[in-house]
Parts: sequence; C-alpha cells; structure tokens
Amino acid sequence: MLLFASVLLSISLVCSIIYRQRLQLSLEAAPQFTIEPYSHLPTYPRVSVIIPAYNEVDNIEHCIKAVLNSTDIPGDRLEVWVVDDQSQDTTWAILQRLQDELQDPRLRVILGKPRPHPEQWVGKNWACYQAVERATGEFLLFIDADVRLQPKSIETALTIAMAQQSGLLTLWPSLKCGCLAEWVIQPLIMAHLLVVFNFKDVNHPESNSVFAAGPFMLFQRSAYESVGGHQAVADQVVEDVALGRLVKQKGLGLYYGLGAGLATVQMYRSWGALWEGWTKNFYLGAQRQPRLMGYLAFLMLVIYPLPWIAALVMAYGAIALPTTVMKIIIFTLAMVGLGVTILFQYQLRQIIASIARCPTRYWWLSPLGGIGIAAIAIASYIKTETGWGWTWRGRQLNIGH
Repeated sequence: MLLFASVLLSISLVCSIIYRQRLQLSLEAAPQFTIEPYSHLPTYPRVSVIIPAYNEVDNIEHCIKAVLNSTDIPGDRLEVWVVDDQSQDTTWAILQRLQDELQDPRLRVILGKPRPHPEQWVGKNWACYQAVERATGEFLLFIDADVRLQPKSIETALTIAMAQQSGLLTLWPSLKCGCLAEWVIQPLIMAHLLVVFNFKDVNHPESNSVFAAGPFMLFQRSAYESVGGHQAVADQVVEDVALGRLVKQKGLGLYYGLGAGLATVQMYRSWGALWEGWTKNFYLGAQRQPRLMGYLAFLMLVIYPLPWIAALVMAYGAIALPTTVMKIIIFTLAMVGLGVTILFQYQLRQIIASIARCPTRYWWLSPLGGIGIAAIAIASYIKTETGWGWTWRGRQLNIGH
C-alpha cells in the first residue's frame, strides 16, 4: 500500500509539473489585448453591439449601461441591439424602462419572436440572428449579458481586428467570481482551456485547433456573412467554437487572445447554474469525444485531490512500520511530496490570477475543484448523449445536436 501510494504521489507531481509547463507555454504565445489611446485614428467603422438576453434580470441593465458608457464612438457609428429572447422574467420590462429613461439613440431593443423551428434553433442563435437582420454595422460585436465592457474596449478591439485583418477577434475577459462554487471551479476550468487550446495553435491558420470565447466575439460583417452567421450554426449548442471553426476553415482570420482589461465576465451565480452551464458545453466543446472527457476527469483528479489522498495514505501507513527511522522517513517523504504538489496548485492559481485578474481566494479548495470538474466532464457526456437533464436555463436541448 505504501509503495502504491508513493507511486500515485509521484505521478501527481509529474503531471502537475507538465501541466504548469504547458500552461506557461500557451501564455507565452498569447496576444495581450490592452487598452491604449486610439485617438490617432481619424474615424471608426460602423459597429453593432449585439446582446442576446434570456432571463437576464440580474445582468441586463448593468451590461447595457457598461456598453454605452464604455465608448466615445459617436452615435452615427455605433448601435447597441438587445434582443429579449422570450424571457420568462422581467427582462423585457427592464429593457423598455431603460429605453425610456436613457433616451439614448444608440440603444435599440427587440422583443424576440418565438423560434420558427425550436428543434433547429438552440441557445442564443435565434436571438442573435434577429439582431443581425436589423444591424447595420461593418463590424458585429457579440457579447453576453454577464459581460461588462471597460472604457475604450470597443475602440481597442476594433483597432486590433483591423490591424490583424481578422474575420473574428475573440478574447478571454477578466474573470469575476461570486459564490464559492465559482471560486473553486472557474479558475481551474480557465486554466484547463488555456492548456488545451494553445494560443499559438489557435492563431496559426494551418492548425486544426479552434477556440472562440462566446462572451466577446468581434466579427467583420463580411466574414460573418461569408460563413453563414448564426443561421449556419443554428443547431449548435457551442455556437461560438462552431463559428470560429467556420471562420478558420475559410481562411478568414481567427485571432484569439487575452483581454482582461477590455471586459469582465461573471458567468454563473450559483452552483446550480454553473453545473447546468458547463455540463451543457463541455462534451460538445471536445467535439463529442468520450476519451477526452475521460482524460479530463482523470487529469483533474490526479493533479488536485490525488496528492492529498496519497500523502494521507503514506502517513497513515508509516505508523505500522517496524522502526522509528522508517516511520520518520516515509512520513517526511509524504509531507514533502504533498507540499511540492500543493505549491504547484498554488502556482497554477497565481498564474490564472495574474492573467484573469481573479484573486487566489479559496485556492486551498482546489482538490474540491478538481473533483467538481471531473464530475462535470462525466455528466456532460451522459447528458449530451442521453438528453437526460440536458438543459440551459430550463430549456430542453435536442438530442443529437
């Protein structure tokens, strides 16, 4: 038992070292999108900001005000389209009130129509499609209602997109956590996605690696229309990655980077919402590969809770050894091994804290985070393949899509 536990602890240590190295390699290749003065540009192309909203009573007002207050682009060059996607709460009433109170000509609100073919339109695709039909921008910026744009973020993103000639510019915003579940799970998921979707590979036009972050997606309209827009991915639950894949396949330029200074996102406000959201996306994001879900669950368990378990087994087993010297040696090895792996866990959280502006609060609960992500990976596979409990905000998703 002692030998087995020591082997497990060693495996955990090796996996942690490799994992951290891959995270650092990904970040070394990451474009850093930062706010800078862009007043030297004589004018900006017309841009349409599009915000789909379904049951967003807690977010929508703050999101809209953040967008309108974030930019100095004149009203004839900027429009903000907000689509209430048949919400069951008071989202539409809030939109009407804001339009009356703000009297801002840039703000346009739409009461979304029922989905013409519910089995063919999932997620926010139908809402986005309705907004695009009315939008007039040369650039289309899609953000979620839980995003808060920072001052000059639109100008910055436009300038970068034009400089890179990217058909789609997408970025990681800074990560805001509220409830305990977010603090425990979200930073670890972000770290994993940064490892799996290496910036160098995603941004290389000939690589098959594709990623796009739904909270912030800036399209050249010509590129968006060339790939068929949201209508082309109407039946895709993970529509952001699907659109990114189409853009990259057509050689229209996918540019992916870190933009903590441009926007902030708090994706979920409870364990229930977090569980529903990630189990909806994870398996599809892995292109329905069960092996990847199994590998993710294994990796999260090995890196986070396993060293604690192995070290405790070693320490307990040392008690039964015949000599005091052997007890001390085994106990010391267990504690040193555990200490090193804990150090790596803290360093991983430090790295995420530095790039996502998310403090290392509750980092010592990372073993619970690893267990939670493993459970999410397994549940995502089961839900997607069976349809059991596969929902988003109460809306049943379709089996087979």
